Formats: sequence, structure tokens, C-alpha cells
Amino acid sequence: MKTEGRNAVRELLKTGKEIEKILMEKGAQGSLSVLFAEARKRNVRVQFVSREVLDKESADKRHQGVIAFVADYEYYDLEDLIAEKKSEKGGFIVLCDGIEDVHNLGSIIRVAECAGADGVVIPKVGSASVTESVIRISAGAAEHMKVAKETNLNVAIEKLQKAGYWVYALEAGGEDIYKENFSGNVALVVGGEDSGVKRLTKEKCDKVLSLPLMGKVNSLNASVALGIAAYEVVRNRLK
Repeated sequence: MKTEGRNAVRELLKTGKEIEKILMEKGAQGSLSVLFAEARKRNVRVQFVSREVLDKESADKRHQGVIAFVADYEYYDLEDLIAEKKSEKGGFIVLCDGIEDVHNLGSIIRVAECAGADGVVIPKVGSASVTESVIRISAGAAEHMKVAKETNLNVAIEKLQKAGYWVYALEAGGEDIYKENFSGNVALVVGGEDSGVKRLTKEKCDKVLSLPLMGKVNSLNASVALGIAAYEVVRNRLK
């Protein structure tokens, strides 16, 4: 598996993950030279190559002069996410229901990491996976975020509820999100742009929350909606 782009490789180097090698464009300067110094500190092999070689290794040529080779992405179990609990105010987990676009998944992981979530849950079927593109789009946040792959999202919700989580679906027609205090363990479910959160999944959740929409467009991008909701959780926990 490859990690491409300066931000993504920089974040990868901050982790303890094993890196097989890094391809870097010849004549590295600026931020690339900083990355080279960081790689040397970790004793990671760096091979300087031409841009043409990097272009051949990159699917979309957005490598920004650097590509790291690592083992395939390792998913976690839901129990690992529950045990994480970064905040003393309670656990915070994000569940994705039908997020098939890699750009959305990458952005969601980035939002979750920035908001201090303990992890992201994706279903094994009907969802984008953590790929090289997702890692790059997440600006390297995927290197720091635990992602669990569950066979059945509804079963995952039941597990969270048994573990003391209050599970919220982010969907139109729900209660006002700004009236919720988000105390204790919180899980947010965000749906795909076309289908939203599925009916049965909504029914499994403890509550459906909605964002007020003042314009003519009747929906927000999934990662944008999650960003607003996630930072409502953060805002309430900072009180």
C-alpha cells in the first residue's frame, strides 16, 4: 500500500508504523528536505528518483514528490474504539452508513481526527475502504485514526448502546441538534449523500438530529454535516 503526498507522509512518519521505503523526487528542497530528515531519524530507507518514476507509481499523479510504501491498512475491532476514550468526558465514535465516495470518507476521517473522536466505523459492504486515496484526502489523519470494519452497522449500534453510548443519526426531519447537550458517550451516524441514513439504522438509533437549512438546497455534503455535528460535541464538552 502506498501513502502519497507531503502531508500524508509527514503524518505517517509521526506514527510507529513500519515503512518499507520512501520514494522522493531528486533535488528535494523545502518541505521535502524536512521529510527526508524525519525519515533518516526513523531509519527509513529513502530512494531518490525522477518525477517520471513517481508519476508511474501514482494513480492520479498527486504525489507531490513523495510516496511511502507501507503494509496494507490494518483495521481495528469496534471494541478497540470503545476502549480508546481519549476524553474524560466520554467516548466519541463516528459511524458511516453508505459512504461510498473516497473523498467523503477521507474528509470524514479528517474531521473525526481533528474533533478528537476515538474512531470511525465503516460497514464491510456498501462503503468505501481506507485506500491510498482516502489517506491522502484525509491529509494523513487516517494514519492517526482507528477505523473499524463491521459486517452489520446495526449490530455495531447495538454493541455501542450496550457499552453505554447514546447513538445519534444525522438526518433530515429530526430534532434540533443545537438543543442537545451530548453528555457521556456519544456516537454519530452519518449517511451517504444519495440515501442518507437507512431507515432501519435510524430506527436503531436513540435519536435523530438535524441541522437547520436556511437556503434552497435541502442537504449538506456528508463530511460537512459531520463537521458541524462533531464540533457541537466538542463545544458541549468544552463547557
